[in-house]
Amino acid sequence: MPKFCKKPVVIEARGPITESEMVTTAHGRVRAEAGDYILLNPVTGDTWPIKPDIFAATYEPAEL
Repeated sequence: MPKFCKKPVVIEARGPITESEMVTTAHGRVRAEAGDYILLNPVTGDTWPIKPDIFAATYEPAEL
């Protein structure tokens, strides 16, 4: 079976946030907790929160 790699997408992120807040995602409103990052896909406009350990394992600074 052929294998595929996910295309890199440059996102914007702020965080870690210092207090919980509500984030409007493509699937509705969700709570981001203190320590989470808030991500924004500038192409689609989608936003979503992500836990700091997943953020660190998944994202690295973009070299533009």
